Amino acid sequence: MIAVSRSSDYAVRAALHLACQREGELVSISEIAKQRKLPLAFVRRIVARLVEAGLVHAVRGPRGGVALARSAEDISLLDVVVAMEGPLCASPCLESPEGCPFGKSCPVQGIWASSTELLENHLRAVRLSGLAAAEAHRTAHRKALTPRSPQGKPHPRIRKEAKPWTS
Repeated sequence: MIAVSRSSDYAVRAALHLACQREGELVSISEIAKQRKLPLAFVRRIVARLVEAGLVHAVRGPRGGVALARSAEDISLLDVVVAMEGPLCASPCLESPEGCPFGKSCPVQGIWASSTELLENHLRAVRLSGLAAAEAHRTAHRKALTPRSPQGKPHPRIRKEAKPWTS
């Protein structure tokens, strides 16, 4: 199965949370974990990788936190995935073509190369700003933060929804 890793998925969710804040506004890692329903230790590791990649900057101290290092318009899903996984590659034969006994004459190698290129182009076109502004994102996040009864219905005693972002 070809799939996005859990760390990439969580990194996109964390970066999306930061994209929903006012530009430059610092947010604690624990807030990201709580709001995005992610394990705190995992978010710490993810943020460290995003800082290393230059997508997020961190400020230490009691008034510290993290924020996007660039505008949400300037950060693509490809940027986040590559920060977590390294370059995309649909097949190991693309990383080391000499490892394939058929080399460039292999009819499948071209398919893997074009598949990788299509995915890269698609992820490059998706910007954090577009995801943050999407109504589907707001609805899904609001629904995830609404306390539920054991039957899955909104909890009757809790009427206020948490406000997960500022915009």
